[in-house]
Amino acid sequence: MSRPNHRRGHGRSESSFRPQRTDRKTLQLCGQIADTLNYVLSGELDDDLLRNLYVESVRPAPDASRLLVSVAPLDAADANRADQILQKLLIHSPRIRSEVAQSIHRRKTPELSFVVVRPEEPTQRSVSAVDEEE
Repeated sequence: MSRPNHRRGHGRSESSFRPQRTDRKTLQLCGQIADTLNYVLSGELDDDLLRNLYVESVRPAPDASRLLVSVAPLDAADANRADQILQKLLIHSPRIRSEVAQSIHRRKTPELSFVVVRPEEPTQRSVSAVDEEE
């Protein structure tokens, strides 16, 4: 006699649709990706505009399968070039994602979306955003 092919607790309940707090593993992943992106942007891409960026934050959007990366220019004058920065990030996105994949050792690499923020402003006030993978 075979057993039914279901398990307890694996169906979607009302509680599974509530917003969840970011867990320790997700925060660890975000930190690891931020470190990798800072390294890649600092010179791996051989692009002067991207070399002058730093990663301000990496956050789940809405979970660890998709991450929002906030980057800020070292020179505040470059914040006016947000569209150019986002275009260059889009051009280099395959290489960026490949570097992230090598550093995190996960089966699936999260999708990355970028936002350019002014260095003196909080992360919530974005200049522009673009999705890497369309």
